[in-house]
Amino acid sequence: MVQFIAGGKGEGKTKKLISMANVNAASTDGHLVFIDDDNRHIYDLHHNIRFVETRSFPLSNYREFIGFVCGILSQDNDIKHIFVDGLTNVIKTIDNDCLLKLIKKLESLSVTNEVDFTISMNCKAEELPEEVKKILVA
Repeated sequence: MVQFIAGGKGEGKTKKLISMANVNAASTDGHLVFIDDDNRHIYDLHHNIRFVETRSFPLSNYREFIGFVCGILSQDNDIKHIFVDGLTNVIKTIDNDCLLKLIKKLESLSVTNEVDFTISMNCKAEELPEEVKKILVA
């Protein structure tokens, strides 16, 4: 399953994502990963959630991001959920076409690896393609 949280700057996307991750940490028997472009929120997360900061990894497009996620998944078969905060900060270049390709790849990874993805993105929901609007949770 792939879910998106969309909204403008300061609308509470990160707080919602952190809350979802912490609730999930209390109820899952698998491992959780939280990906962010900086470490500002590392102490807001439950200690069982693996935090991955992308600042030292130059992820410039959705293909590199998929490779990055595959690398994380290859190291731990028990990952059940990956949370990504600020997709447009993690990936330097992403347009609607690339976003749709990314979602398709993540959906495939979700099925084959039994892992869910929840991603926040700094954008207005009405600007997203219809395919993305269908998987919005906030």
